Formats: sequence, C-alpha cells, structure tokens
Amino acid sequence: MADAAGAEAGGSAIAVPGSETDKLAGSFGGLSIDERFALARSVGEECIQEDELWNLLLKKPTPPVCYDGFEPSGRVHIAQGVMKALNVNKLTKAGCIFKFWVADWFAQLNNKMGGDLKKIQTVGRYMIEVWKAVGMDLTNVQFLWSSEEINSKAHEYWPLVMDIARKNNLARIVRCSQIMGRNEKDDLSAAQILYPCMQCADIFFLKADICQLGMDQRKVNMLAREYCDEIKRKNKPIILSHHMLPGLQQGQEKMSKSDPNSAIFMEDSEAEVNVKIKKAYCPPGVIQGNPIFEYVKFVLIPWSGKLNVVRAEEHGGNKTYTDIAEVEADYTAGSLHPGDLKSALSRGLNEILQPVRDHFQKDPEAKKLLTQVKSYKTTR
Repeated sequence: MADAAGAEAGGSAIAVPGSETDKLAGSFGGLSIDERFALARSVGEECIQEDELWNLLLKKPTPPVCYDGFEPSGRVHIAQGVMKALNVNKLTKAGCIFKFWVADWFAQLNNKMGGDLKKIQTVGRYMIEVWKAVGMDLTNVQFLWSSEEINSKAHEYWPLVMDIARKNNLARIVRCSQIMGRNEKDDLSAAQILYPCMQCADIFFLKADICQLGMDQRKVNMLAREYCDEIKRKNKPIILSHHMLPGLQQGQEKMSKSDPNSAIFMEDSEAEVNVKIKKAYCPPGVIQGNPIFEYVKFVLIPWSGKLNVVRAEEHGGNKTYTDIAEVEADYTAGSLHPGDLKSALSRGLNEILQPVRDHFQKDPEAKKLLTQVKSYKTTR
C-alpha cells in the first residue's frame, strides 16, 4: 500500500514556531521555517492540522507533496484558474511539489461530457493551457492523468480502493457525494458510489502529504484521515482546504459552469467580463454574501496587489487600495459605491485575463482546444 508521507513528517515533538533553532531548520529557498509555514498556511481557509503541517515542513528531508484533483468538465472559471495558480505558486515557493491529478476517469464516472473520455481528455489539455497562460510556475508541478497512472500501476491502486471500500459502510461513502457536486438525496449510480473510494485512494497512491483542494472536498479528505486510524497509520494527510468563491448572482454559494452568468471564465472577452460584473449582485454597504467583494478579496488583490478605483473628484476621487480591510471599511461606511467597486474590479480582472486571451488567440493548438471545448455541452 502506498505511503503518503515519510516518517520524518510526523510523530516527533512539535517545534515551537519562531524559536531560534528553527530559523535555520526547515529553511528552503532563502525562506525560514516561519516564512514557509505562513506561506503554506495562507492557502487554506481551514487546515487540519496546523501542528502536522509545521512538522512536515520542518522535518521531511524531501519536498512535501501537495495534490489536487480536477475533473475536466468544461471551461475554466476564475477560481479554478487564478486562485489555483495563486495557491500552487505559494506552495511550490514554500518548498513543495504539486501534483495535479487530471481526473479523466473520474469525470467519466461522474458522467461529465456525457461520459465521452475523448472529450474529457481534450478539456484536460485545455485546462493545462489555461494555467500555463495565466502564470502558474510549473517548475515543481506535475500533471498526472488518472487513466494512465492507474492502468500502469493497477496492482497498487485497486487493492487500496478495495480496502477503503471494505472498511467503510455505504452511508459513510454516500455522505461524500458532495465531492462530485451531488448530494445524498440524488439517485447516485454505482459508479458514483465507487468514486469517493477511488478519490480517497488517490491521496495514498500519489503519496500526498497535503490535500490542497476546496472546502467542498473536505468530506473525502477526512475519510482519508479516518482510514489512517483504521489501518493504524501514524502519518495522516494534512488537509489544506481553500475558500470557495461564490457565483455572481444572489444566493449562488458556488459557481456553476452550466450557468455562464454565474462566473467569469478565463478566456471571457473584456466586454463579457464588464457585462457580467455590472449585472452581478452587489448590495450597498454589505460585505456578507457579496460576490463582488469576494472577487476583490480572493482574486484581485492577492494577484495584483491592488484595487484601483477611478472616479470623479466630487465622488471622492481616484484611490488605490492595497489592503482588503480598507476596502471593507470604506464599502461598509458608504464611501465606496457599488458602481465604483464593480468598475475597478472589471478593470483589474481584464488585466489579469489578457495574457490568457492572447494565448488562446495566438497559439494555434490552444485556439483549437478552446474551440472544441466551447462546442461541448457542459453537464452537471
């Protein structure tokens, strides 16, 4: 059975953050252990467990392995594109290797693209082109296709899947259906019951130290930690779950690829971005549940380092924000109008997306991939 982390990554006494000896221990690329931990931890809205993450970065003699899996199921929205690139760049800077599990078989199990594996793999190649174009540092990034890896190491993979399935009852597996964009009340196929057992197995198969997926994948990551208890395994995978960006319309907790107005996609034109942001839900003075504020907080300022508001002098004049707390203070106080916030966000997003647009317009292979992906019907 594959081992997710070396013995050095856990089990020893927890180092005290900031101690003098640890300023040198665990350093990487000129960063101290304090800086590496802060950088890695900043990726997650939730971390299970922080002491394990600290020990991993401090003690493991080889680069920690982070993993995220994605179903190739349609065009890439800005959370998958920009936020993922931000997180990957932080973790590789902190000294990690990042493994992307291109989950083509999983997309087929989940009936994406009508279960057509050829279409699914075309979408996978397109998604990789998006990350290259937006500025993901690929130096320590690996893209692994699930169909190829599982077929080549079937003797490792399937006994692991079977053992996980054997040690869990059906109700526990069904509770994980959220990871596929489903819920427990859906009429799940037998393939969709197999899916969580396979995703849990992926973590160990890929020797992942850190599960760096969204909060919506938390249940299956916890299943992996519970499995470690079952098999008396000391080193559990660390869960570093990133924030989920909401849809642009009121009440949309999550973006939907089947609703083009719920998200900004990575090759949207400047005009499309402007229209979508203009129509987006943005109540005056309200931060909670405001998708425009979320885009500023989790996409624009982290990527660009600023929000440039352009307005007439009688409305407060131009202002550049570099701190999200200041944006929040002005917005809740009413000194930053929704229209000005939207305009500033649109300009900032268009600057971020322009290199992606250029790549898909100028590179013949990328252009062909995008045309094919746009012709596919996106399914739930």
